Amino acid sequence: MSDDESNLFRTSIGDTRPLPDNGKTVFPPNLPWPDLRRNRTDTNPLPADALSDHIPQELTETGEELFFQRPGVAPLTMKRLRRGYWAIQAELDLHGMTSDEARACLIEFLDECKQLGLRCVRVIHGKGLSSRNREPVLKLKAASWLMQRDEVLAFCQARPIDGGSGAVIVLLKVVRR
Repeated sequence: MSDDESNLFRTSIGDTRPLPDNGKTVFPPNLPWPDLRRNRTDTNPLPADALSDHIPQELTETGEELFFQRPGVAPLTMKRLRRGYWAIQAELDLHGMTSDEARACLIEFLDECKQLGLRCVRVIHGKGLSSRNREPVLKLKAASWLMQRDEVLAFCQARPIDGGSGAVIVLLKVVRR
């Protein structure tokens, strides 16, 4: 930076002061996650009953927003989740995966998120435009799998800027250590 640019910068910020440290940790959004399909180190397949493929009746595609709220989660929490109150700390993209691959990756992803103490993540299931019937295959399955995990407090369809109907934003239970 030249002296002129440096002086211009100092003049433009004036007498500003750094914000006080409030003790909160800010996680950078969109942490890069390894491609779990290629980097799996264990050769043991997941138990067949790890997550059921059964899709509950209330999840059938109605054209309305896809969401889930565990009993006890406050309506205000759901409202905040829909509005993007929490920063997305990590994401998993399930595009192009088979159902079995997607299930395994989702299990591993949620386990890692739990270990890291992450609060809000995005799961991209896609809109199904490339599937045989041009209908989302993983959308309802991913929602069903998320509902079966105890650490998932709630999820909702992503805002358009975050993926819209091709993704869900997931609020996770944070384990205090």
